[in-house]
Amino acid sequence: MFLEYTTIFIFLIVGIAMVPLMLLIGKILRPHAPDDKKTSTYECGEIPLGSSWIQFNLRFYVIAFLFLIFDVEVAFMFPVASIFKQWTQAGFGQGWLAFIEVAIFVGILLVGFAYAWHKGDLNWVRPKKKE
Repeated sequence: MFLEYTTIFIFLIVGIAMVPLMLLIGKILRPHAPDDKKTSTYECGEIPLGSSWIQFNLRFYVIAFLFLIFDVEVAFMFPVASIFKQWTQAGFGQGWLAFIEVAIFVGILLVGFAYAWHKGDLNWVRPKKKE
């Protein structure tokens, strides 16, 4: 049994070790010569004007976060959908169990989506508050 997982364990260790190893090799090989031109903001060949630090609207992050959540949902749903036929043929209510699991998973995500919608985070133009 241990030999079955040895390959996976070695692959995991080598994969984790590659990240710091590549960063270390890059640090050793690249030249380090910073100057004002290299550290300035690049604006498509134009001379930079003003500060490069801008504050993004938080609504961009909310939309990106919701997209990421539902994208990961699809990634989790694909394996379930690909073996759903095997579960239904197995009998003993396995098909219904899989359906209920998926429905609960999607339901939890939809509750979060409804909360964001009710809160008004999905409205791009918000009404002005009355004073």
